[in-house]
Amino acid sequence: MALVQRIPVSSSSVRNWQQARTNNLSPVCCLHYKTASSSSSSSSSSPFTEKHSVERYQRDQWLYKAVEPTPPSTPSPSPFEDEVFVRENDIASQLPELKKLLSVLREKRVKGCKGGDCGPGDVYLVGTGPGDPELLTLKAVRVIQSADLLLYDRLVSNDVLELVAPDARLLYVGKTAGYHSRTQEEIHELLLSFAEAGATVVRLKGGDPLVFGRGGEEMDFLQQQGIRVQVIPGITAASGIAAELGIPLTHRGVATSVRFLTGHSRKGGTDPLFVAENAADPDTTLVVYMGLGTLPSLAQKLMDHGLPCDTPAVAVERGTTPLQRTVFAELKDFATEIQSAGLVSPTLIIIGKVVELSPLWPHCTKESSCLVETR
Repeated sequence: MALVQRIPVSSSSVRNWQQARTNNLSPVCCLHYKTASSSSSSSSSSPFTEKHSVERYQRDQWLYKAVEPTPPSTPSPSPFEDEVFVRENDIASQLPELKKLLSVLREKRVKGCKGGDCGPGDVYLVGTGPGDPELLTLKAVRVIQSADLLLYDRLVSNDVLELVAPDARLLYVGKTAGYHSRTQEEIHELLLSFAEAGATVVRLKGGDPLVFGRGGEEMDFLQQQGIRVQVIPGITAASGIAAELGIPLTHRGVATSVRFLTGHSRKGGTDPLFVAENAADPDTTLVVYMGLGTLPSLAQKLMDHGLPCDTPAVAVERGTTPLQRTVFAELKDFATEIQSAGLVSPTLIIIGKVVELSPLWPHCTKESSCLVETR
């Protein structure tokens, strides 16, 4: 039996749950919750930029002066051919304004040069954390507010994008399963073109740009072209979301190491990079990014290679945002409980004994307090 609760996402919520133990108590075996501020929100009100959302086209409207963009009002799965057409049509629609902006920046650069050879602009790879804008670093805020052009991913929260200067240009380059608004190679070329035109270019990425963010590829490409790249780290989802739930990723006597995994294999498929055999260590905390699709396979492999089936686990959808939803369960039931809750991307998965140290963990154990429901 699962428990559905609406609780605020804050440290005070953890204290409130601890205090609830002194009231009329009954233990529960699994927890699904969402925040109080999300109780009136629909599941479609994403804190992030979805591929064909109205917010995306409103934010990037400068790109569509030559055409009238018509984002689908109710996006639904489309055949592959339709997605390709939408993507190619979108890029073609943006091209005139992108060329115009490049021309303006080049003119500005030439006028600003005083008898010398002007070098290219700088590119900043900026991590924006898991979603909560208050988790941004001061340096990230400063760079975001000084940019000429910002290329942003899907998992940069709308609240973070509100910090962009009014005269800056935003360009969505987000990716979702089955739909890439830009290929990685196209993103490389955009960064290079605008940096060569003398612009200050910011590449906004959710979490940390160098943790499953392909920031290393972008940095390597640009440096080979003679472009200076600066990386501003962000709080990766593992750290931000674990802290939100009161889960220490390492803990003396419980977990001596932590391992970050990706749930995507490079060539697609259902096997997450064949890591389960080496990852089935009861003294290691496993954090899986982008792992919803491959979790059933990974969980079974972990148990097959010796990880106890009662290992605590948690899945967190849209962590640290007002629409956060969380599922706690033991490993043997984990995939089923996630499917039952209907979690969607982005969802972070944490597997390991440290999960039961969270005040929100619903099982009674000797090592941790029991999460309970007050009546």
